Amino acid sequence: MRLIPKFFFCPILLLLFLLTSCGASTQATTAPADKPTATQKLSPAATKVVPTFIASPVVTVAAATPAHLMIPSINVDAPVENVGIQSNGDLGTPQQNPWEGVGWYNNGPRPGGAGSAVIDGHLDRPGGYPAVFWDLRKVQVGDTIMIVDANGKTLHFRVTRTAAYPPQNAPLQEIFGDSAGAYLNLITCAGTWIPDQHQTSLRLVVYATLMQ
Repeated sequence: MRLIPKFFFCPILLLLFLLTSCGASTQATTAPADKPTATQKLSPAATKVVPTFIASPVVTVAAATPAHLMIPSINVDAPVENVGIQSNGDLGTPQQNPWEGVGWYNNGPRPGGAGSAVIDGHLDRPGGYPAVFWDLRKVQVGDTIMIVDANGKTLHFRVTRTAAYPPQNAPLQEIFGDSAGAYLNLITCAGTWIPDQHQTSLRLVVYATLMQ
């Protein structure tokens, strides 16, 4: 992305942005938004993200480390791996289950806690075959996303919107720094494959809010 990051083969994840990780397909599927290409890597490490605080209380839960992500509407049932920022500034991607797993940005909030928890995953794998977030573009507002934490507790989030951004124009504050509630934001690659950049032109973000 230098939003975060690199995520998957073509993916991002984080987003954000990424790029170097977006890389094996000859072309990626198109996300539900039209935006141009990108050359800049994005990440919370490269752009200062200042949490937004409000006076009114927010609905949160005692958050533990996420262990599993489920999105029933697109049949995703994936293990969650902790990822951070790599030495080159990109967001890390899952290593134990690179194509079927997802990565939680562990320098940000845990899902269920105050703030914006971010999880990334690859769009596809070498050869252009589907990876964990291949169908993320099909997620609709109102869909449920579930996180099972390390203590076995299941948290439910409702999708509030989806958006696709060129990496250099991604709203980092919204994606990583909004602390006005308990949010879960999912990121992957989208748009058109750019061979000479080894990445796609867009990053898809699915925004979700903790359900009471």
